[in-house]
Formats: sequence, structure tokens, C-alpha cells
Amino acid sequence: MPGSQELAKRIDALKGAGLPQHVAIIMDGNRRWALERSLPIAEGHRAGAEAVERLIRFVGESLPIRYLTLYAFSSENWSRAEAEIGYLMSLFEYYLTEKIGEFIEKGVLLQFIGDTSQLPLGVREAAQRAADSTSKGTRLTVSVAMNYGGRDEIVRAARKLAGDVAANAISPDDIDEDRLAASMYLGGIEDPELIIRTSGEQRLSNFLLWQCAYSELIFTEIYWPDFDPSALLKALGEYQRRSRRFGGDSEGPAAKHLDAASG
Repeated sequence: MPGSQELAKRIDALKGAGLPQHVAIIMDGNRRWALERSLPIAEGHRAGAEAVERLIRFVGESLPIRYLTLYAFSSENWSRAEAEIGYLMSLFEYYLTEKIGEFIEKGVLLQFIGDTSQLPLGVREAAQRAADSTSKGTRLTVSVAMNYGGRDEIVRAARKLAGDVAANAISPDDIDEDRLAASMYLGGIEDPELIIRTSGEQRLSNFLLWQCAYSELIFTEIYWPDFDPSALLKALGEYQRRSRRFGGDSEGPAAKHLDAASG
């Protein structure tokens, strides 16, 4: 990884060209990282958790990004081996208990999206404590997707609005994109301008299906445990080189910032 001075120069250059306000990451490759090193899969997940901690610290201290959404455990991940799931849950509970002090100190607001009711009691309680104790954080909002599925999220939002119609709180004609978006887990938070997936896979895997309509997608071969500040800065640089047109002729924010920075 580049030295601190080189990283600082790269950060300054990126800030000058404008950065996304919301970055979402599909954290993939923990198991392959471990297998390629002849290590237990648990070691890959442990290293992946350290990468999460490293990323949050770096973004919170160095970049003016406001929202970070992390795909930690999908609703499909329950099909994995029971021992692996058990280790993952214990790892979640440990980090949500032991690392909260640093989050509070750095102004991180931690929240959880997905059907958390299906998680083990210890994890649910640790997540609730973490959300409560960081609720006043204003520097960076970190949304952790746990037992999350994008299609399920849309179904839940549709059911909520159907319930509102049945209760005569709204009429069917009141339902539009804004109202549906507000009923999603991330309602009130702008859609991610950038979604990154590690490990070389090039698909969304049921992640933020509603919110990704105009997100820039970047796929990197790096396994998640090796995703460091330098890799994030590289992805942000790629984002800034793209023209965001939102389906029209005019260029979006990323290209405009880049043009302004280049004179």
C-alpha cells in the first residue's frame, strides 16, 4: 500500500474533483481469500471484518463521504454451512460490542437494514445497542445490510403502502417513486452514486435493486480482506472519470466536477 504522504496527495486530488456522497460495497471474497492461503474459512471472515473496520476508519477520518452501505450478510447466505454461519454471527456480535467506542468517538452513526428479526438474539441485541449508542453521530452514516435481500425490500415497501391504502391513509394515486423510495430501508438517504463489488464477480446479487438505478458500478478483482484505502481511492478515481448522464444528454455531477478541476 502507498505511504501516508502519497495517500494524502491522492486524497487531495480526488477531493478537488468531487466525490460521491454515498458509496455502497458488496464485500465479497472472504472465503476464496482464505482458501488460496490454505487457511480456515473463518480466518477469511476475520480478515474481512478487519477490512470493514479499516475502511470505516479511513472514510471517517479522510474523506467527505456521508453515507457508506455495506452488504454484510444476504438472505441467501443462510444456505451456507451451519458452522460458518455460527462463526459469522459470533463475529458480528463481537465487533458490534467491542468496537462501538471508536465509532462514537469518530462520529459514526451505525444502522442496520434487512430482516434483522431472523438474526440470533445476541446479534439483534448487540445491533440495537450499537444503533442506539451511535444515534447522534453526524460524520458518517454506516448502513450494514444483514439478512438483506433487494427484492424482499421492495416487497416490504409495497406491502407497507398497500396497508396505508387499506387504512385510507393515502390513495393509490398518491403512490409514486418518491413515496415508494421513502418506504425502503434507506428512505431519506440519497441513492448510492457508486457501488463497488470486490472479488471479480460482476453482478449485484440482490443488493439495493431499487436504489441502484443510476449508480456507477465498479468491479475489482481484489478479495475483500485485501481491500484497503488505496483500492478505495482507485475506485473513486474511476468513478470521477465517468460521465453520469442519467439517461439524458447532459453530463452528471462526476464529469462536471472533473471538468471544473481540469480547468
